[in-house]
Amino acid sequence: MLSKTKIKLRIRKKTNPELAETIIFASKAPKWLQIAKILSSSTRKQAALNLSEIDKHSKAGDTIIIPGKVLGKGDLTKKVKICALSISEQAKEKFKETKSEFITLIHEIKTNPKAEGIKLMV
Repeated sequence: MLSKTKIKLRIRKKTNPELAETIIFASKAPKWLQIAKILSSSTRKQAALNLSEIDKHSKAGDTIIIPGKVLGKGDLTKKVKICALSISEQAKEKFKETKSEFITLIHEIKTNPKAEGIKLMV
């Protein structure tokens, strides 16, 4: 189990200010602590999921949390809301086709501090 103190120490090593801010906000909310642990670890351990994987494991209307990047391989056939650190250009174009929504992880943490109705994909 990783403590909040260890997470704070790991934030110092992060050079991306947006990532550091996301970790800070996630560590303050108890329901988002697991996301903070994943994001504070090595960047290689962060998820990089393709749209085909997201489509396979989701239902229409789901709010999916990805602690990493969304990649554009495959197609998205359902309208979903995806929250991640970043998204590739190909995935952005495919989102427009299905009218799905993409928001940054920090925005979702601020608007939904109790983490209600989310599905974590790692």
